[in-house]
Amino acid sequence: MFSKLIPRDEKFFDLFDEIAIRLVRAAKLQTQLFSEPQRMVEHVTAIKAVEHEADVLTHNVITRLNKSFVTPFDREDIHELASRLDDVVDLIDGTARRAVMFRITTVREPARSLAGVIVRAADALEKAVVAIKKPKIVIERGQEVKALEEEGDAIYHEAVGKLFDGGEDPIEVMRWKELYDTLERTLDQCEDVANVLESIALKNA
Repeated sequence: MFSKLIPRDEKFFDLFDEIAIRLVRAAKLQTQLFSEPQRMVEHVTAIKAVEHEADVLTHNVITRLNKSFVTPFDREDIHELASRLDDVVDLIDGTARRAVMFRITTVREPARSLAGVIVRAADALEKAVVAIKKPKIVIERGQEVKALEEEGDAIYHEAVGKLFDGGEDPIEVMRWKELYDTLERTLDQCEDVANVLESIALKNA
């Protein structure tokens, strides 16, 4: 049990919670970006600010890890969890930057749908992070994330298939294929975080 690991640096749990909060915030901003393309620059700037906050928090985890004698669980797991959470935020930022770079002015429904699935996955991950000492909850939320990743896969495959049905401007195909790819990779990364959380919770149960 976690309670047997005394003394331990409890601050890691707070830092994980804070990174997860940024993940949810970035995911919600991404949905706004795809709902209000006319305010894209504003939303992209907001996402970049959240991404920077997540980077700072992740750096704080690694710095603290190097200074702590006793950690609440394996050092490798602490590093991996912080890094994987940060990777999701980085991918959301990457999607936002691509939307600006590709001069997106109108948004396609599959992008909105995928962004919505990402918000739900981020919310489930935040709940799992908060409950990291409770394996049952972590596993339940992890299963939810995996189901959402499958839901996102179905949206992604249908959307990409339609791009190549014919009649599309090749430049538009390139733009949207890249955006769909990044959104789909974000969901894949959410599933990776869920797997890391499940592993940590079960090893320390």
